[in-house]
Amino acid sequence: MTHAEHLDELTLEEKASLTSGGSFWSTKAVERVGIPAVTLTDGPHGVRLQRQGGDHLGLADSVPATCFPPAVALGASWDADLARRVGVALGEEAKAEGVGVLLGPGINIKRSPLCGRNFEYFSEDPLVSGVMGSALVGGLQSQGVGSSLKHFAANNQETDRLRISADVDERPLREIYLRAFQRVVTEQQPWTVMCSYNKINGVYASENHWLLTTVLREEWGYEGLVVSDWGAVDNRVTGVAAGLDLEMPASGGRTDAELVAAVRAGDLDEQHVTTAARRALELVDKIVAGADASASYDVDEHHALAREAAGRSIVLLKNDGDLLPLDPGSDDTIAVIGEFARTPRYQGAGSSLINPTRLDDALSELTKIAGDRVRFAPGFTLDGSGDAASMRADAASTAASASVAVLFLGLPAHEESEGFDREHIDLPADQLELLAAVQAANENVVVVLSNGGIVRTSTWQHLAPSIVEGWLLGQAGGGATADVLFGVINPSGRLAETIPVRLEDSPAHLGFPGAFGHVRYGEDIFVGYRGYDARSTEVSFPFGHGLSYTSFAYDNLAVDVQDASLRIQVEVTNTGSRDGREIVQVYTGLPDSTVPRATRSLAAFTVVDVAAGSTATATIDVPRSELAYFHPVAGQWTVEGGEYRVEVGASSRDIRVSTHVSVAGDDLALTLDETSTIAEWLDDERGGPLLRSALLDGESGLSGMLADPEMLKMVGSMPLGRVAAFPGSPLDEAGLDELVQSAKR
Repeated sequence: MTHAEHLDELTLEEKASLTSGGSFWSTKAVERVGIPAVTLTDGPHGVRLQRQGGDHLGLADSVPATCFPPAVALGASWDADLARRVGVALGEEAKAEGVGVLLGPGINIKRSPLCGRNFEYFSEDPLVSGVMGSALVGGLQSQGVGSSLKHFAANNQETDRLRISADVDERPLREIYLRAFQRVVTEQQPWTVMCSYNKINGVYASENHWLLTTVLREEWGYEGLVVSDWGAVDNRVTGVAAGLDLEMPASGGRTDAELVAAVRAGDLDEQHVTTAARRALELVDKIVAGADASASYDVDEHHALAREAAGRSIVLLKNDGDLLPLDPGSDDTIAVIGEFARTPRYQGAGSSLINPTRLDDALSELTKIAGDRVRFAPGFTLDGSGDAASMRADAASTAASASVAVLFLGLPAHEESEGFDREHIDLPADQLELLAAVQAANENVVVVLSNGGIVRTSTWQHLAPSIVEGWLLGQAGGGATADVLFGVINPSGRLAETIPVRLEDSPAHLGFPGAFGHVRYGEDIFVGYRGYDARSTEVSFPFGHGLSYTSFAYDNLAVDVQDASLRIQVEVTNTGSRDGREIVQVYTGLPDSTVPRATRSLAAFTVVDVAAGSTATATIDVPRSELAYFHPVAGQWTVEGGEYRVEVGASSRDIRVSTHVSVAGDDLALTLDETSTIAEWLDDERGGPLLRSALLDGESGLSGMLADPEMLKMVGSMPLGRVAAFPGSPLDEAGLDELVQSAKR
């Protein structure tokens, strides 16, 4: 007998108790009928199971676990298979620790580079976020451990995060901020979805019936449990009625009593409590079925996977003169400079803080390869102590005596974390001064970055022939960095977010982080590269960018228009001397669209491994749904017919081959009424002939306007109801009503 089958035996009080936590990380048991408590714990890039007690920000000690690359890094791999393998490993570790649900992944959009929690999110693009998130969830749940897809939804800043209202129109909300969630929910049915702290258009996510019931369950078909973010519930009674199933953490029974009292008073239908309790029991059944007290995992194997994932996530931003890779067989000395080389910053701060099973540092790993050729100088301290001028002088001296200087720069932990947003995107001033001093001593400078959110490079990138974006790479990042620097791995990471020339260029800049309890998403759908490209704004490094130690050529693009998709084939030739991996990116656009659209939007991508001198044919399907936009008036996704531009390349600004294809549009059945404009009536297949007939019936100045293109432009925006008020109009109120009724038939 399943635990869910005990539902009818439970009292109202017992059902209510199942819908809130029993402790910080566990649900409540109902011992009378044998229902156990289950454990949920952070993720998302490692198992953060606290040994005792509990606190959301991770101040308490936690058991050792593999710290895989956070989403900021893993997203840059653009490798769904890799994400799934990481998910499988996370599931193995969670099961070994008796964890039923791992809280992650986070798939919120990187609306602004200032968001303090961007290190936990994959991309500024919903397709990359959705594909990577879906793969990770699939891998995790294949091990009998649930995911908690978060943070649902429009949680794109930390400033005032428990109260702020994200005010966003329905079209960008659907196309940008909900799109990745829709993909993961429909593809994977995550065991839980975590609703966010913030309000959406004035309504808390935990109380938002439209979000949690209309969209999530009725439209997307979600069958799992909705859990609150820890402390996200403002009104439990309203929340349960809206579709919130589980409040976390424990409330000491206070809000359980509120539910019971609301039902007794007739203010809440008991069925809402029963439904939430049923979903909680169904979750318990899944967790119990997946549990294995004898489960274990191979610590070394998982560390090796973490190293592989980190290596695939590193992005080579710049490599003038082929300064990289370094030659492991050379006698040249290497100056390794920067405290981050010795004391790595490998994960973000806050609720995702992992206690790693081991920790590699780049200095040790580089020394394993190059031996006593490596000379180290810290250059700066992480806490700002010490004599900065002396440290710079020592670093410059070390650089001057070496053939190449590898300079590890990045953001200190106190500048980006859960709980607060960044104030700028610049590297610390003392590090920039160090870079200038090192470059003056040795022009062969390689900068390796460690950062959870992007940093501005435009002020200093001319000083470094080579720049390696190392993100936060998890516990094996030191070894992965050495692998890339010495060419053991040919870098294949690609930017999943744009690096702007200036913070002020960000499309969201003027609307971030808002004020007076509201943040207005005024950039509409033009988030990230969509906004930069639409305005032709210069960027330092575009979305999708990443170099390799080899080169690739694209040829023979072919697009087959099928009923439900575009099938794209393109030949990718490795024209260099090293085996390599290319991320083939497909963008689509509709130049003559009747609605505002991005110049190009990522529609599909794939990973292609190509041996030196060889050619591989990439076959990529673009589902028809990726051509659709959301029509807020019709309340539906629709594909607009027309000549679509299909572009294939290595970034949003590096298009290698392109073509145009004709795509038939969907029938868009808009309801016509007196508020619809003359242009909308005329464009409608049924309404157009009816209107023309009505206006041409009799002598009217308006009938003449329809025949004059210039005049039609002028009157086209008039609501039809206004026409009836015009002197001499053939449409009086009765005629207008008859016309509207005829258009509905």
